Amino acid sequence: MKENKLLSTKNVVLMGMFGALAGVLMIFEIPLPFIAPSFYGLDLSEVPILVGTFALGPIAGVVMEIVKILVKLVLKPTSTGFVGEFANLMIGCSLILPAGIIYRFHKTKKSAVLGMAAGAVMMAVVGVVINVYILIPFYSNLMPLDTIIQAGAAINPAISNVWTFALICVGPFNIIKGITVSLITSLVYKRISVIIHSAGRSESRSQART
Repeated sequence: MKENKLLSTKNVVLMGMFGALAGVLMIFEIPLPFIAPSFYGLDLSEVPILVGTFALGPIAGVVMEIVKILVKLVLKPTSTGFVGEFANLMIGCSLILPAGIIYRFHKTKKSAVLGMAAGAVMMAVVGVVINVYILIPFYSNLMPLDTIIQAGAAINPAISNVWTFALICVGPFNIIKGITVSLITSLVYKRISVIIHSAGRSESRSQART
């Protein structure tokens, strides 16, 4: 029954819409030069995903993350051999899954805030690990590792290796991204959820008449 509900016409349409919007937003990045080198950019693609996750559940959130990546690849082909897209998928899921699971069991404003806070922390942790073991080793094939470390050291002299780069640049970068996405989601979710639930009631009435 839960699977049928997830795959209802309304939900499939919503997952496609939110995922597509996220894919478009993923292309536009804002550099944070005071936190991380310019090759790290903040995007707001997780906002529609997080809104959709709160409305439809964490499984839908993962589906929307996949749709986001597919749409992004259609609009802008990969320049990283799909490594960057895979990392974005993993980091995005690390934000929306804790938030969606916590909110799923207790649908209150307090739980939503707690879920987003937990997601932001998890996002930072996963971001550090993925950068150390996947992203930075990959990019070191395109850009010398010393150059990457020096770019971080120009921001913070305490950076001297891959781990300090990830902990000092990448961790705070993802915390800021998580907080920014969470704040925007908090501002827009209530209005969007009214439209979503209104569409759901209309679909139910239509099915009842059928």
